[in-house]
Amino acid sequence: MSHSVPMTRESYEALQEELKRLIREERPKVIQDIAEARAHGDLSENAEYDAAKNRQGFIEGRIQELKDKLARAYVVDLSNLKPDKVVFGATVTLFDTVLEDEVTYRIVGEDEADIKLGKMSCTSPVGKALIGHKLDDTVRVKVPSGLKEYEIIEIRYE
Repeated sequence: MSHSVPMTRESYEALQEELKRLIREERPKVIQDIAEARAHGDLSENAEYDAAKNRQGFIEGRIQELKDKLARAYVVDLSNLKPDKVVFGATVTLFDTVLEDEVTYRIVGEDEADIKLGKMSCTSPVGKALIGHKLDDTVRVKVPSGLKEYEIIEIRYE
C-alpha cells in the first residue's frame, strides 16, 4: 500500500507510543518467554513455547503494521484553517431531522474511529457525505438503515 493515511496528531502520537512499547517492552519479554519455554525441553508438546511463539508473531506483525502506518501518515493540522467547512479532524454537531436530535462527531481516520466516543471514520458513509459541507448545509446520506438527513449546526476544529 502506498497511499497516505490521514490521522489526527493524537492518533499519530498514540501509534508512536504503542510502537515504542512493543519494541522496548513486549518484544524483549516474549523473547525471554521463548527462551524459558525452550529450557523446559521437548518443544513438540510445549504449550508455553507455542503460546510465546504465537505472541511473538502477533507482536512482530503489529510492529510492521505500525511502522507502515507511521511511514505513510499524513497528520492533519487544523490550526491554520477557518472552521467554515467540514474537513478531516473537524468536530461537527448535526441535527438529525428525522429523530429531531443533536449528535456530535469528530471526523477521524479508520484506526481512530469509535462511534461510542463520538469519533466517526472519514470513510464511513456519513463521514464521507459530511466532508466539504458548510455550516447550515443539509446533508442526505444513504446508510444501511435507510436515508438519513442531517443539518450541520456547528463546526469546530479542536
